[in-house]
Amino acid sequence: VQLQASGGGLVQAGDSLRLSCAASGRTFSSYTVGWFRQAPGKEREFVSGIIWSDSRTYYADSVKGRFTISRDFAKNTVNLQMNKLKPEDTAVYYCAAERFGRRISTAYTDFNSWGQGTQFTVSS
Repeated sequence: VQLQASGGGLVQAGDSLRLSCAASGRTFSSYTVGWFRQAPGKEREFVSGIIWSDSRTYYADSVKGRFTISRDFAKNTVNLQMNKLKPEDTAVYYCAAERFGRRISTAYTDFNSWGQGTQFTVSS
């Protein structure tokens, strides 16, 4: 599956932003879709994930209560709504997809399909 991420930009602390990950080539129907981020000098880290088939969602502790991941069947897209943004959320964000069956992995090394990164910066 080919992935296309979009939605980056420059925002201020406390603002909201939505990232989208669109699939082409096939649907997300048998995939787990994850969002990861990588800040300069840091390792890529798990942010959120969704199992498309049953909509189970997962979040890193650092974003729980602020970020919401969801699926859009009509657009074959996974969205990441990010609220109450903090400067520490600044990073390049990547969406990824993998067929894990009905489970999630938070390890970026387990995902084989990746979209291009989308950068956003949260200013204080």
